[in-house]
Amino acid sequence: MTKAELSDKIFEKVGLPKKESLQVVEIIFDSMKAILSEGESVKITGFGTFLVRKKRARMGRNPKTGVEIEITPRRVVTFKPSLQFKALVEKG
Repeated sequence: MTKAELSDKIFEKVGLPKKESLQVVEIIFDSMKAILSEGESVKITGFGTFLVRKKRARMGRNPKTGVEIEITPRRVVTFKPSLQFKALVEKG
């Protein structure tokens, strides 16, 4: 599903004009990106939690050449679904 498709769903369900629906989607995603970039988590009840994790430096290996290299420390975003969301997905 794309941002445009999300805004279409908002248009259908709420009745906002398509341009405003797209703006709502953009504002939500921009807010989430800003919060996550600060290292904070985003919890959406009934859906899940987006977390920022710190990964430490480690040694890795180039699978093609076998040469060992150091992988630098970094921050990654992970998603942990809520129990309700997991149950819904499992039902199919």
